[in-house]
Amino acid sequence: MTTVIRTRFWLPLLPLLVLLAFVYWLDQQAQHDVSLAIDHKRHDPDGIMNNFHAIKMDLQGIPHSLLNAKELRHYSDHDTTELEMPQLTILTRDHPTIQITSNLGSISSGGNEVIFRDHTNLLREATGDQSAMTLQTDYLRVLPDQDRANTDKPVTMKNAYNTIHAVGLEMDNKTRILKLLSQVRSEHHAK
Repeated sequence: MTTVIRTRFWLPLLPLLVLLAFVYWLDQQAQHDVSLAIDHKRHDPDGIMNNFHAIKMDLQGIPHSLLNAKELRHYSDHDTTELEMPQLTILTRDHPTIQITSNLGSISSGGNEVIFRDHTNLLREATGDQSAMTLQTDYLRVLPDQDRANTDKPVTMKNAYNTIHAVGLEMDNKTRILKLLSQVRSEHHAK
C-alpha cells in the first residue's frame, strides 16, 4: 500500500480528531472558569486569633481604646475582620469611660469603624455630676477615633432616674451630646 492509499483511510478520521481536540480544549477552559468561580465565592479566614487584645494609643503614648475579643477572624477577600464576643473600652481624659460589648462584631478594613451586633450593651461610667448610663440595642456603629457612635435600631437607655426607649441614636462623647432620632418614650423614676 502506498502512502496515498493509507492517507485515504485516515482522512475521514481527521475531522473527528479535530472535533475531539476542540472538545478537550473547551472542557479545560470550562474547568478553569469553574475553579476560579469557586475560589471567588469562598470566604475562608486567612488568620484566626483567640483571646485577642489590642491597645490603641494617642501620640503621647496614652491608651485611647482597648479592644478585646474571644475570637478574631480576618478575611483577606474583603479585608474585613469579624469578632466573637467583642469588648471595646474608650478612654478619654476629660470624659467618662465607655465600655461596649456584644455577641458579634466586625472591624472595617481601615480599622476606623467597629460594628457591634447581637445584644449590644454600652456602659458610660458615672461622673461627679452624672449617674452611670446603660444602653441596649442590637446594632451599634462606633467610630472610636472620633468618639462617636450611632444606630438606626431600637435602643433602651437607663440611668439612675430615667428609662428611655427610642429608635435611632447619634452619640458624640466629645461634646457629650446624645441625640435620639425617633419614637422617643421616657419614664422618670423618682427616688
